[in-house]
Amino acid sequence: MTELTSPLSQINNKPLREQVLDALREAIVQGDLKPGQTLIEADLAAQLGISRAPIREALQILNSEGLLETVPYRGTTVRRLSRQDIEELYSLRSVLESFAIRRIIARRNPDDVEVLREHFRAMLDRAEAGDLKTLNEIDRGFHDTLIRLSDHQLLQSIWNAVALRVRQVMALLNERNTDLKQIAYNHLPIIEAIAAWDEPRALQLIEQHIAATGELIAEGWVDPEPGDGA
Repeated sequence: MTELTSPLSQINNKPLREQVLDALREAIVQGDLKPGQTLIEADLAAQLGISRAPIREALQILNSEGLLETVPYRGTTVRRLSRQDIEELYSLRSVLESFAIRRIIARRNPDDVEVLREHFRAMLDRAEAGDLKTLNEIDRGFHDTLIRLSDHQLLQSIWNAVALRVRQVMALLNERNTDLKQIAYNHLPIIEAIAAWDEPRALQLIEQHIAATGELIAEGWVDPEPGDGA
């Protein structure tokens, strides 16, 4: 039977399909449901005390988002990530976030810098409290904010298409980092370079930040076996 985490039991007065979809998606991108884990409609429905119809609808949507995959006669699992998936994701992140930083620096708005500093302070606070889950959320929010501050709608749309997978990989990586404060401090030089309107330095730092993370993940990543639903 599929083991569920607490977010999946929190069904309230929102439309049931949306509740199930939100809960499953959040559990996947937060790393509570791991790559390769099997999801069984009947088990999910029984544990949530609902019919299978909203479960089935949610799984179909998550399949279309690339977070799940269904293999005939083998069922539905959280999609496994290959080394190539990681390399592609992080090379694209580098392009998107570098472009965002160029636009932020071109704006030279001190309020933008303060928003980024607030994210850093919040990350550090959660790191000192040992709150990895909220730290993951704020870490993801920092990178979302870079995109938002670029004030570029098409960039935002492209980012939205990859953001769920970014969140999932970031959460899986941060689980392996025993120095939570370092997660926060990794962002500070990027903020300082933006605050100095030093575009070459800021671009170098964001590219190094993303590349180092991607390489760390890829080095320790075990590709799914052929035919293992990858």
